[in-house]
Amino acid sequence: MQNLNNENSISEVDKIRSDMYLFLSGILQREPSDNLVGEYNNLDGDKTRIGKAFNIISDLSKKFSPSDIRNEYQNLFIGVGRGELLPFGSFYITGFLHDKPLASIRRDLNAMGIKRGDDFKEPEDHIACLCEIMSGMIIGEYGKYFSVPEQKSFFTKHIQPWAEHFFTDLERAKSAIFYSPVGTIGKLFMKIEEEAFLMDASR
Repeated sequence: MQNLNNENSISEVDKIRSDMYLFLSGILQREPSDNLVGEYNNLDGDKTRIGKAFNIISDLSKKFSPSDIRNEYQNLFIGVGRGELLPFGSFYITGFLHDKPLASIRRDLNAMGIKRGDDFKEPEDHIACLCEIMSGMIIGEYGKYFSVPEQKSFFTKHIQPWAEHFFTDLERAKSAIFYSPVGTIGKLFMKIEEEAFLMDASR
């Protein structure tokens, strides 16, 4: 779809938010290619907790081979029958896959005029898909700019009820080494988003 916003019209804060969601989507959507692992070599974080987690990912991407990281992804999210974690909102909210939360997301996406990309094969309640949608809403990739209240509505309805729990599970997962700091980043970022939306509502 046409992006109605050029980069100059997006605030620096929103650009950072969009990039964070896009990073989480990209690293959790599928097993990483050799090229993507190479990009993680160049991550450079600051001294914040999130920044330190980015540095850990960079260090681990140099220590482990792409094959090692893909095997870890398999163990975490695919496995034999199922992986250690199921990164789906329906599962975390109801205990079942393809349940009411997924139907609710699909209804809202249809009403918002947002269509899932053809390259994404998982259901829309996959954490990577939801993060990709939030990134697109922020920077206007779906043909319109979604206001902060609209972003908040989507976040509080479809992400906030379970995402922080999922990222905490990822941070602590037995199979997670490379993906443990991804869990840290996701957990902290979800908390930042939640608090920012609350502050905005109080103004």
